[in-house]
Amino acid sequence: MGALAHPERPHRYTLTAPALPTSPRLCRDFVRGVFSASGLGQLADSAALCTSELVTNVHRHGKGDVRLAAAIRHDRVRVTVHDDSPELPSPRRPAGDETNGRGLFLVTALSDLCGMSIDEPADGTGKTVWFEFNVPPAQTKSTA
Repeated sequence: MGALAHPERPHRYTLTAPALPTSPRLCRDFVRGVFSASGLGQLADSAALCTSELVTNVHRHGKGDVRLAAAIRHDRVRVTVHDDSPELPSPRRPAGDETNGRGLFLVTALSDLCGMSIDEPADGTGKTVWFEFNVPPAQTKSTA
């Protein structure tokens, strides 16, 4: 099911979580629930994995609480992860036996679009890393 209940206006969901080892799971479950409840269950697992990777980066390398937001529009969904560190993450090539270092590659591969930005000085200090999925067209039954 690709149609949203109220396509004429965006819906925004937010969650703030401490940068703890349990936060990736909490944020992953939150995003999976938002996608499923919004009729986007087919994207929920990919969105949850992308969220988990970005929140894990905050836990390991960021600063302050994780501020997560999911904005659902009729044509796309954007998930943003914000923390108080202005240092942008950078993809790296992990060695074949390393278990870390692939998160940003996964987000890039799974999402339709992704990016990051440093806060404007007036907005504080920190960064936002985000990804987007295009909303699939509504499934319609053929009358042929």
